[in-house]
Amino acid sequence: MKRTVMVSIAVALVAGLITMMSAAFVVDQREQALVLRFGDLRRVIREPGLKFKVPFIEDAVFFDKRLLDYDNPGEEVIGADQKRLVVDAFARFHIVDPLLFYQTVGTEALLKPRLGASINSNLRRVLGTVPLQDVVSERRASLMALIRDSVREEATDFGIRVEDVRIRRADLPQENSEAIYRRMQTEREQEAAQYRAQGAEAAQRLRAEGDRKRVVIVAEADRDAQILRGEGEAESNRLFAEAFSRDPEFFAFYRSMQAYQAAFGGEHTTMVLSPDSDFFSFFRDLSGAPPAAAGTTGTAGAAGLQ
Repeated sequence: MKRTVMVSIAVALVAGLITMMSAAFVVDQREQALVLRFGDLRRVIREPGLKFKVPFIEDAVFFDKRLLDYDNPGEEVIGADQKRLVVDAFARFHIVDPLLFYQTVGTEALLKPRLGASINSNLRRVLGTVPLQDVVSERRASLMALIRDSVREEATDFGIRVEDVRIRRADLPQENSEAIYRRMQTEREQEAAQYRAQGAEAAQRLRAEGDRKRVVIVAEADRDAQILRGEGEAESNRLFAEAFSRDPEFFAFYRSMQAYQAAFGGEHTTMVLSPDSDFFSFFRDLSGAPPAAAGTTGTAGAAGLQ
């Protein structure tokens, strides 16, 4: 009997514990919850803490009440100037009406395609009325404000409030980018070729100017050298003339010795001259006097050449 009572008490405690666990739930401060009874709303819980519901009959559905992000995939947009642009946008939103959100969307995963469709349609509508230059200029902020307001108005049907819509990146399609890069490369190569040609022209002009100056400088230097050389030779001749006038005999002897040294300086020297030539005057007589007779001259000349 006691054993039966103990088992009954244990079963009752377990059932009560299970019932209590099914009835109690905790709402985190970052969350909000809906209490539903067979799918019908019973109450909305926005405050955090320990909450209770009817066990096995009511269910609690939780939703994040923080600022949420949605990254929209890149979308191709055609501007007013018929230029294609790939726009990568993102949105930030709050779940402000969890019941409407639950009824229209259900979960955050199911919200993404519907919110993305709204963002893409408004991107095409707004950016399709302006040229590409406006999207990448100061007007971009005002364009994004128009898109945000339109998306916010449509998103109220989902129970959310869109706080902001921004373009993370706006770029040309891959094939357009490659064509632009090739055109830019061609333009830069043309500019480089033009700069190189201008540099070669300037270098040639500088070299020509340098060559001209070099020729002028060398010519002037040669002229000055010729003048100085002429002045030196004139001075040398003057000194020789002065020396000759002072002692003509010694001067004649000195010049003859220099002539002999130059003429007979080699190892093998052959000269064919008349024996009575003035060139051999000092061979016949130290005074250089002319010969007295032809026979005597021939003898002396022969002796000198030997």
